[in-house]
Amino acid sequence: MTDTTGHRAPALPPIVDRDTWQAELDELRRREKAATRELDAVAAQRRRMPAVEMPDYVLDGPDGPVHLYELFGDATQLIVYNHMFTPGNTWQCGGCTGFTSQFTRFEGLAAFDARFVVVTQGPIDEALAYKRRVGNRMDWYSTAHSSFGSDVGAPPGGGFAVNVFLRDGERVYRTWHTDGRGTEQLSFLFGLLDTLPYGRQEVWQDVPDGWPQGPTYSRWLDSKDIAAAYGEEPGDAVTGS
Repeated sequence: MTDTTGHRAPALPPIVDRDTWQAELDELRRREKAATRELDAVAAQRRRMPAVEMPDYVLDGPDGPVHLYELFGDATQLIVYNHMFTPGNTWQCGGCTGFTSQFTRFEGLAAFDARFVVVTQGPIDEALAYKRRVGNRMDWYSTAHSSFGSDVGAPPGGGFAVNVFLRDGERVYRTWHTDGRGTEQLSFLFGLLDTLPYGRQEVWQDVPDGWPQGPTYSRWLDSKDIAAAYGEEPGDAVTGS
């Protein structure tokens, strides 16, 4: 048959009959179910973690100083994404920008008495300008005048992190932290990619011979891509590095 679409697969898996395919799927499903049960057990252990009480940090918000407990709004649970930020740069970390661009609807989280916000080391005016530039839909706060970021694993010039907190009145407790690839569990993009035949197409992944692969991060959208797709100011000139 002549291909008329112009779209040819760069590689193909072994082509088998339906029964052989179903047997392979059944074997994989056993491993998937075991992994699901292990993730359930990990989540159960996380729910049994102790907590540490936090000081009464004061951060910068869109309308001025805010206490840490005020970031919860009406909720008692809070997820914080600590966004990497270099003051003075027009474009910030592409990974952080792409990660947080996934989160646009929070009603489902609110139904579970929880809120999800961004906290960055950048000055609040720069942080809010960047939020508009890339079309981010989350609520942003700044720890530029507080030790909060440093105390939860996201110091100035440091990496990104996710921290989770529980509030009892005005008292706030830190219950969980992760960084690096630990944040992948919050991203729907990686889950979708891992279902695809070619996966993430990065050199570190275990793939069959001939599968397309490229440098790590090479297919990720960068900050300018996110701004062009979602931002209010996609035409901003780059003034920083």
